[in-house]
Amino acid sequence: MARTKEFNEDAVLLKSIQLFWEQGYEKTTMQDLVSHMEIHKGSLYDTFGDKHSLYIRALKRYSDMFEQSIKRRMADTCSAKEAIRLLFEIAIHQREDIPQGCFIVNTAVELSRHDAEARECVRQDWARLEGIIRDLIVDGKNAGEFVETLDVDHLACFLNNALIGLRVMVKTINDREKLNHIVEMNMSLLK
Repeated sequence: MARTKEFNEDAVLLKSIQLFWEQGYEKTTMQDLVSHMEIHKGSLYDTFGDKHSLYIRALKRYSDMFEQSIKRRMADTCSAKEAIRLLFEIAIHQREDIPQGCFIVNTAVELSRHDAEARECVRQDWARLEGIIRDLIVDGKNAGEFVETLDVDHLACFLNNALIGLRVMVKTINDREKLNHIVEMNMSLLK
C-alpha cells in the first residue's frame, strides 16, 4: 500500500521556487533543496523527479502565479493605460521578502542557451505577457484611450521587451527615480 504524503505538495513547491529564485539552478544542490523544502530526499524524488524536473515545475508554477497576480491587480484598474503602467510598477516595486528581479528573467539568463525546456518555458511566459499587453493596447484603442494609428503588435512587443529589461535592471539598480523615469518614457509611447 502506498504511503500518504506527509507534506503539502504545493507548499514545498513554493519553497523550491524561493530557493531556485535566490540561488539559480546551477548553484542549488539537491541537499539545499531537501533542507529548504523540509522533506526527505526520497520524497523529493518520488514527488518531483530529479532537480531539473523540479526546476521546470517550479518555473511553470511561478509563471502561473505571476500571471494570476497581475490579472487580479489589473482588475482594479480603471483604464488600459493604468493597467500597463501597473505592469511596469510591479517590476520596480519589489517586496523585500522575495528575491530581486524575476525568476523567469533569471532562467533566461542562466539556462536558455543550453536548456531547451527552460528556454521554452521562458518563451511561453514572455509570449503570454506580450499577449496581455497586446490585449490592453487593443482595449485602450477601442476605448479611445490610445490613437488609432498605434501598431498594436509592434508596440506590444516593444513594451514587453522594455518590461523584461526593467526586470533585469531592478536586480542591480536601487535608484527608484531612474527606474520611474524609464517607466515614464515607455508610457509616453501610449498616446
